[in-house]
Amino acid sequence: MIKELRLRILPEEAVNEQSLRAVVCRETGENPEAIRAVRVLKRSIDARQRMVYANVSLRVFINEEPADNEFRTIEYKDVSGKRQAIVVGAGPGGLFAALRLIELGFCPVVLERGKNVHDRKKDIALISREHCVNPESNYCFGEGGAGAYSDGKLYARSKKRGSVDRILHIFCQHGAGRSILSDAHPHIGTDKLPGVIENMRNRILQSGGEAHFETCMESLIIKNDEVIGVQTRDGRLFMGPVILATGHSARDVYRYLASRQIAMEAKGIAVGVRLEHPQLLVDQIRYHNKSGRGAFLPAAEYRFVAQSAGRGVYSFCMCPGGFVVPAASGPEEVVVNGMSPSSRSSRWANSGMVVEIRSEDLLNRELNMRNAGLNISADTGSILPYGLSDNLSMMHFQERLERLCWINGGMRQTAPAQRMADFVQKRNSSDLPVSSYTPGLLASPLHFRMPEFITSRLRDGFRQFDKVSRGFLTNEACMIGVETRTSSPVRILRDRETMQHITLRGLYPCGEGAGYAGGIVSAAIDGELCAERVSEKLLFK
Repeated sequence: MIKELRLRILPEEAVNEQSLRAVVCRETGENPEAIRAVRVLKRSIDARQRMVYANVSLRVFINEEPADNEFRTIEYKDVSGKRQAIVVGAGPGGLFAALRLIELGFCPVVLERGKNVHDRKKDIALISREHCVNPESNYCFGEGGAGAYSDGKLYARSKKRGSVDRILHIFCQHGAGRSILSDAHPHIGTDKLPGVIENMRNRILQSGGEAHFETCMESLIIKNDEVIGVQTRDGRLFMGPVILATGHSARDVYRYLASRQIAMEAKGIAVGVRLEHPQLLVDQIRYHNKSGRGAFLPAAEYRFVAQSAGRGVYSFCMCPGGFVVPAASGPEEVVVNGMSPSSRSSRWANSGMVVEIRSEDLLNRELNMRNAGLNISADTGSILPYGLSDNLSMMHFQERLERLCWINGGMRQTAPAQRMADFVQKRNSSDLPVSSYTPGLLASPLHFRMPEFITSRLRDGFRQFDKVSRGFLTNEACMIGVETRTSSPVRILRDRETMQHITLRGLYPCGEGAGYAGGIVSAAIDGELCAERVSEKLLFK
């Protein structure tokens, strides 16, 4: 017999299968010898009150053995010689598009500008150690995309467009831990996700697909308003319909599309800083305990949302027990991001703290400055002298902030930073706390480095967050600039039904880089949907 239970229990009772068995026997009255297995279906921590509980949904096998496979698997057949489609980008959108094409009987040809996930790791290490950014192999570019070495979170708020559960099961099939199927906030970890990605690539190759690394798309091949392939920088041609899954930092792709007048539009983004607290302090606040989390609770997380002057201020990509990392993808820019290993065991917690920005915010800012007779290009709040009709205006704004934070000359990735309470009170920080950011920090007034329409909202948001979590606004926390790569600054326009570009048949803008996703899972779902539309095109062509 299989029985499902939903329980609210103490954290120490949810720590492992043995403790859960004892709870099941207590709740059901079953003999311990009859309980063959206990599987966690869902698990979350409820720390809203002083007493912290674990909410668990369990599947209990009573006098019955569980199945060998605890997740659904997909059969990937040999597609050698089958009709092919080109997938530009090997991030989650591209990898899941390629796997779905194989599942549907078509041959994917994956083109990735960066290196494979193993070799890419060496270039990422050089950023921290030698402050050297390889523009083709970094935290943003390379196999696995921006998520491979920045945490591996599998959160997805929207479930309208596809099956989150299906994506998680595919991750498990390729080596992810079973816990992602049950955790409220599933997380693979930066130390384990690269192996999962490598297994996905091997699956593509074993099934007859192709994967070409250090192969950057130079241009689309267009005939009669239809994309029929791509040309790479080294002059090679790859023919077939194109799934364009290049990620949110492929600015050269956006510039190319703009030069060819391929329809796209500026998209709202969020900009701010990485905020780093001692993990112990976050544990104390979230778990209402001066001793922290103790032996049975995970590193505490938080999620904050507020409104300030009509715009959202919120935490983004919160990394408990994590590190702040240098995420620049080119010279003369500083960008930061966060990551956590699977153990979440570092002594720091960090998250993006960002402010929502819309196109009209930049327009209003520019018009006000012009009316006041101010020099736009000299002001930190400007977007540079680009017109606001420019579809790349948000991208230019990102670039401006990233260059303003590149403060050391040469090739260094030292980041400007300020204590949190000092920032709120507009004071310079005379010193900085010890940080996980290995390239180093330089005390710098971030309230001068970012425009007032961002900093004023951040200050207001921090005050609001401190009201609901007393002690959060503190000089023990350090703000590190600048967090700009929260999402794509453009949207490449596509038809809602066919998912093809609105004017170019055969081009399928995909995932986060095209402006249709916001994270690993949503990008993977979008990749699968694009693959399904491509398969329909190939079937009827």
